[in-house]
Amino acid sequence: MKIQRAKNTKRSIFYGSINRVVVLLLPFINRTVMIKVLGADYLGLNSLCTSILQVLSLSELGVGSALVYSMYKPLADDDNEEICALLNLYRKIYRIIAIVMTGLGICVLPFLTLLIHGDIPNGVNIYIAFFLYLINSVLSYVLFAYKASIPTVMQRNDIISNINTLTQGAMQIAQIIVLLIFKNYYLSLIIMPCSTILNNLILSWIVSNKYSQFKPKGEVSQEKKKEIKVKISGLIINKVCQVTRNSLDSICISSFLGLTITAMYNNYYYVITTLIGFCVVILSSMQSGIGNSVVTESVEKNYEDMEKLNFVYMWLNGFCTVCLVCLYQPFMKLWQGENMMFPLQVAILFSVYYYALKMGDIRGLYSDGLGLWWENRYRALAETVANLVLNIVLGYFFGVYGIICATLISLLIINFGFGSKIVFVHYFKNEKIGKYFFYHFFYATVTALACILTYLICIQFHFSSMFLELLIRCVICIIIPNIVFFLIYHKTKMFKVAVPWVLGKFWRKTS
Repeated sequence: MKIQRAKNTKRSIFYGSINRVVVLLLPFINRTVMIKVLGADYLGLNSLCTSILQVLSLSELGVGSALVYSMYKPLADDDNEEICALLNLYRKIYRIIAIVMTGLGICVLPFLTLLIHGDIPNGVNIYIAFFLYLINSVLSYVLFAYKASIPTVMQRNDIISNINTLTQGAMQIAQIIVLLIFKNYYLSLIIMPCSTILNNLILSWIVSNKYSQFKPKGEVSQEKKKEIKVKISGLIINKVCQVTRNSLDSICISSFLGLTITAMYNNYYYVITTLIGFCVVILSSMQSGIGNSVVTESVEKNYEDMEKLNFVYMWLNGFCTVCLVCLYQPFMKLWQGENMMFPLQVAILFSVYYYALKMGDIRGLYSDGLGLWWENRYRALAETVANLVLNIVLGYFFGVYGIICATLISLLIINFGFGSKIVFVHYFKNEKIGKYFFYHFFYATVTALACILTYLICIQFHFSSMFLELLIRCVICIIIPNIVFFLIYHKTKMFKVAVPWVLGKFWRKTS
């Protein structure tokens, strides 16, 4: 089966963008209400519980992606029997994960107080709060979670997005109402597992009706199980890095600096996750198409496609980085007030952090489509260890500055550098990696130039109204960096090749 890549990508991006607006805007309001009604310490406690559970959920991280990867070929060959067997295996593994995660969560309970520097919010039992978060996470695995792999491999992420928009939107609104009316922290937490149950039941019903040919039955061959086991092992190691980046940052900040600073850090991080969320919509919409392309197209064709996608993607993220540099501080002042703001230098570091995170995204799509997780294991282990050690050392001496710099060092040197090398050695021609690095250096230099020029223009405008100043800066950020990018890029070969190609693929009705 050759899936309609362009059509499905457009559909997934459209509905995924709506989902991002809902699931990022409403939590933004929710965080604001929680700080105003209960205080910043409660938000810091939420961030800590979430971070701990993200670390504990590492037992799952290799399963979903490995199973979806394993479905690419049988889907292309119309082998429904193999897909059903993989779905059955997925269901069994998720049940085991739920049991393991419950046990790990219970083991963590006695040590929670050791991860908090300073006082715990008055009247809060942190064990009850953490246990409610744990129940929510476990339920997300045991209730038909395996069925999400079907719309994912079919490149119908719009189905998952629409369900998530409904359930997450309802949950956030319910939590906001509970906080405003009852001011009850525990009641707001109880709403989470209720939303998870609803989300998974709706997903199960839709998938069962729309893709009735796929049922969890049959057995995967021992050879296939062995291959999947290797992929999962590599994926778990790889995903450790992604999950532990912000989780370990939050845990270290909580341990060194307290819950209030943790809340401030996560407010700033929340802003970049908003942008990352929209990027995830684009990337997840393309992932299955790229996985299908890797199976059906030549290496040279895929390399050319990657270069084109990377150019357009880094233009987009260069623009987002400029917006962060220029808008971070006025936005935080308007949202949280000066008492919940870091200095400008921290905002700039967060902006660089965002750009560094995005540099390897397109290359990462091809790495995942090729299933190179086992080949990436040493890179992932090195990055995780380096990030943890540098977090502790630099965080202890330099606080928030040190923790962000620690993550940046491990991201740029190990994740981007070493990770790119692996993809080129195992798939693309290794001699082309110099060209790939040069392009990224060029894009980063142009982005830095756009940041400096746009910021210098922005600071010329001062108004008594912070909202008006933010609005004027938004207009400047929309115009100036894109003019800079166009003037520098428009005569380059990559611009002439990539822009028409990407626009053409996007607007075609079918691939």
